[in-house]
Amino acid sequence: MDRGPLATRKLRHIDACLTGPVEYVGVTTGFERYELPYNALTQTSLTTIDLGTQFLGAQLRAPVLVGAMTGGAELSRTINRNLAEAAQKLGVGMMLGSQRIMLDSDEAARSFEVRELAPDVLLIGNIGLAQLSDAVIPKLAAALERVGANALAVHTNPLQEAMQDNGDTDFSGSLDRLRQLAEALPCPVMVKEVGHGIGTAAAQQLRGLPIAAVDVAGAGGTSWARVEQLVRYGEVRYPAIAEWGVPTAQALREVRQTLPDMPLVASGGIRTGMDAAKAVALGADVVALARPLLAPAIESPAAALDALEGFVEELRICLHGCGVGDLSALRRLGVTAVSQRLG
Repeated sequence: MDRGPLATRKLRHIDACLTGPVEYVGVTTGFERYELPYNALTQTSLTTIDLGTQFLGAQLRAPVLVGAMTGGAELSRTINRNLAEAAQKLGVGMMLGSQRIMLDSDEAARSFEVRELAPDVLLIGNIGLAQLSDAVIPKLAAALERVGANALAVHTNPLQEAMQDNGDTDFSGSLDRLRQLAEALPCPVMVKEVGHGIGTAAAQQLRGLPIAAVDVAGAGGTSWARVEQLVRYGEVRYPAIAEWGVPTAQALREVRQTLPDMPLVASGGIRTGMDAAKAVALGADVVALARPLLAPAIESPAAALDALEGFVEELRICLHGCGVGDLSALRRLGVTAVSQRLG
């Protein structure tokens, strides 16, 4: 399964994300600029906090998605299956890595097949916006059916592709192809970045398109422009580009303001349950995390489950400490700007 340049690149991505300096250096998510209001006289019981929510037609026991990571190699299969098993036990959703590699390879497809381990999980397929074409649509529909996906995430990643050796750098006409795809598929389609953020300008371009959700995937966590430079050159030759993007908290606010009724995923540097709580209070419907789960997912299903359980439990404690019993109440409560508190 590990043969071929695309599978090799996937393995190099995994290695870089495990061992390399792939996170933003000077850019943060922006969540540190906000605080959750703390209520010392909370009238909630921790054991009855309700984290349940609906997203893309599925019921989740917590507003959490395992973020898109990998596929196409034997190690990718291990990662995906361990994550799927953990997601099933916790009742959270899961995004697959880009399925581009499986469109022409039955062997690579095995790394995405997790449904037997996660029969009830909201499973979201994945393809790149730059890879969309008339010829891709039927192959993609077959790929989604093969893995039992409930929805599709279309990732837009112009910086990553520009830094990638032989990347797909022609995004012209891609919004028209996105519309065509969303109208052709029987499942919901979500648009996402990969960690450089969707802000106001991009959100405005999404108005009127038949999409079901947006993952803002902001800057502040893993910089894929940095990852691709490390993989391609062994160094970061263009540090300014590696630091470019819309910080996650800012992206969340801008997209929520521009598309007030759109279901939103907050991802990009989501590392803790506190980050997740702030994101929900800022308007996210669900959050997604990826890199913090990579090493545990390589280790075992139990390690992946432990990491996810700790994340969800911290989120639950945050609601308890705010004095709110569910996610709707958390959104109504909102956040406090640190500068406002200090002033």
